[in-house]
Amino acid sequence: MANQFDPANAPTTEPTEFTVGDYVQWKRVDFVGDYPTSLYSAQYVARLSRGGAAEFTVSATEVADGYLFTISSTESAAIAAGSYHWQLEITQTSSGNRLTFDDGDFNILVDLDDDNADPRIFAQIMADKIESLLSGKADSDVSSYSIAGRSLTKLSFQELIDAREFYRGEVVRYEAQELAKRGKTGSSTIKARF
Repeated sequence: MANQFDPANAPTTEPTEFTVGDYVQWKRVDFVGDYPTSLYSAQYVARLSRGGAAEFTVSATEVADGYLFTISSTESAAIAAGSYHWQLEITQTSSGNRLTFDDGDFNILVDLDDDNADPRIFAQIMADKIESLLSGKADSDVSSYSIAGRSLTKLSFQELIDAREFYRGEVVRYEAQELAKRGKTGSSTIKARF
C-alpha cells in the first residue's frame, strides 16, 4: 500500500467513509479541463443527513493535475460521527458565481480512541434498547395508563418483538455489507459447485 500521507498517492475520488480524527485527502482531476484551477475554485460542503447545524467544508488546493482536498486530523476530530450528504461546488473566481457540480455521501465513523465512543450502528443500539424493554416488560406489563387527564399508551409486547426483529435484520444486512467490502462471505451466501 502506498503512503496515504503523500498527495501523489491521493485517491481520485472522495472517500465513502472515514473515522473522526483521521487525516483524509483525495483529488478530483475529472473536471480540471473544463474548470482550470487558475480560473475556478472548488469546495465540498457536507451536512449531517438527519438535519441540524452539523456542517463542514473542505476547500481544494491546486495541484499539477487537478484539485486536492485535504482534511487534517485536527479538522476531522471536530466533525461529529454520522452520515453526511455532500455537494461539490465550483466557483468562478472572476465573478463569484457558483454551481453544484456533484453530490454524494460520507459516512463518518466514531473514533474508538474516544472514551465515550459507541461503535455500534444505530440498528444495533435500537435492537439492544428494545431487548432491554422486553426484559423489563414482564415486571411492569401495563399497556396504558392515565394520570391527571393525560394518557400514555405503551407499545404492545408483539410490537416490541416486531421492532426488535426489524432492527436485528438491519444489523445482519450491515454485517453482510461489511463482509462483502472485505471480500468475505457471510452465512447468507449460497455457494455452489459444478
